[in-house]
Formats: sequence, structure tokens, C-alpha cells
Amino acid sequence: MRLAVIQQANSADIAANQARSEQLIRAAAAEGAELIMLQELHNSLYFCQSEDVANFDLAETIPGPSTYWLGQLAKELNVVLVGSLFEKRTTGLYHNTAVVLEKDGTLAGCYRKMHIPDDPGFYEKFYFTPGDAQWNQGGSGFQPINTSVGRLGLLVCWDQWYPEAARLMALAGAEILLYPTAIGWDTTDTKAEQQRQLGAWIIAQRAHGVSNGLPVVVANRVGFEPSPLADAPGGGVDFWGHSFICGPQGEMLAHAAHQEETALVADIDLKRSEDVRRIWPYLRDRRVDAYGELTKRFID
Repeated sequence: MRLAVIQQANSADIAANQARSEQLIRAAAAEGAELIMLQELHNSLYFCQSEDVANFDLAETIPGPSTYWLGQLAKELNVVLVGSLFEKRTTGLYHNTAVVLEKDGTLAGCYRKMHIPDDPGFYEKFYFTPGDAQWNQGGSGFQPINTSVGRLGLLVCWDQWYPEAARLMALAGAEILLYPTAIGWDTTDTKAEQQRQLGAWIIAQRAHGVSNGLPVVVANRVGFEPSPLADAPGGGVDFWGHSFICGPQGEMLAHAAHQEETALVADIDLKRSEDVRRIWPYLRDRRVDAYGELTKRFID
């Protein structure tokens, strides 16, 4: 299967952002991509650099304007599209939600981000309520979404640091792990520290692929977005790009550059996971009888 991730820079002009996304989606579809994923919160600037109640005006319902726009595109281009939206569930209740639009334009499913960060420049707990099991119609918040191109284990940004999330998606039958992302550097960090952070981010996600015998697909944004806070470290976030697609042994199939706007395309073979899991049978050898303490916050 051919798939693609969209890596782009964003501005305060939502219509311009969507027009650029659409241009890159069409480019990916023209190259034969059947599954195309956009980056986290692709409609707007990354507004979580500050805590401002006016930003709740950016939220929208699901279904709503963006799912209609993405659904129309998916149907026209005969592709499965993965978007990332600021969802208004009801007044006073908001989520960071990834959506999947099927080839016929219908909404195949949604995933509400489970792990919510709260750090300087990434004040997401002010805006987003974590996802819940009820939404995903299972006993866990980590349930794959069935589509015509496979079972998608959709996770969002901060989720990518947690092996538990990837494992639960794999145990529930995910065939691909997908991470729409918005992550970047504090420009006051040294170049060496920036490279350590970038390297850790890539390693962590490739390792989820290896540990679960699954392809991994990552879409990150690019560009410097200034903070509205006068005292923000570095004045904003330099989103580091480096979107990538890797196979079930962590092998790089496609890798974008730091500041490149692109529709990154690669071919994956879902049958390869079967071969890899036969030689590395991690699921067979898991000691499920010994993992009870994983549900504790800390072992005193």
C-alpha cells in the first residue's frame, strides 16, 4: 500500500492553511497514495503556546466543517484521510481529536488524545480533556479504527512517548501505528540538546514499531511559530519537521527534512508484519502474569 504524510508550515490564516493542506493532499493522491495523514491541529497555528479562553473559538464539532471538507476530498480522490482537529464536544468540554475519513467520504472513526502535556509552550491541559474508553467503544481508550486500507492504530503527539499506548493498539489488532504531531525545539536550547531531543523522538517511535512488529507513520509540522507571551523561552517554538514512515523493524522508508513542506510518500507491505512477528514473537513471550504493577502510578 502506498501512503503519505503531509508536513507543512502554518499561519494564522485558517483558509490559507487548509488550501495548502489540500494542495499537498492532492499531490500525494496524484502519486498513488491510498492513505494520507495530516499533522496535529493542522487548521491553525499551534495555539497551546499560551492559555487564552479566546482560543476556544477555534474548536468545532465532529461532524462539522472540517470533517465535511476532508470527507469531500477523500471521496473525490478515493483515499482514506486522517485529520487532527480541536473538537468541541459540548460547551466547556473540548478534545484534541484525530478523525478518519473513508474513501466514500464517511467518518470511519475518531480518536481523542489520551496523554495531555502541560509544559512551557505546550499548555494543552488548559484546552483538552483526555480521551476515554466510551468514545472508542471498548474497554480501553486505545481502539483501532477499521478502514478499507487496514486497521489504523491512531495516536496523537504526546501519546508517542508511551509504549503502553502503542502496545494496547497492537493488542487490539492495529495494523499500522499513526502519530499526527506538533513538536519542536525551544530555540534557547543548544544545538547539541536539540539534536538529542530529535533523536530521542525518532528512536522512541521506531522502537514502538519494532516492539509491536508494525509500520509507524509520523506527521509533524514545520516552521517557527512565535508565542503570544512576551516572556516565552526563545520567543516561540521551532517545529522540527522530520516526518517519517518506517517498517515493522524500524527501517526507514521515507524521512522528511527539518523545514521542508512536503507530501512524503512511501510504500508499505502489511503482510510483512506477519513475517517479522514470526521471527520476533514478542506477543508470544510476554509475561502477562507479571505485569500487574504497570497499572500503578509508582511502585513504592
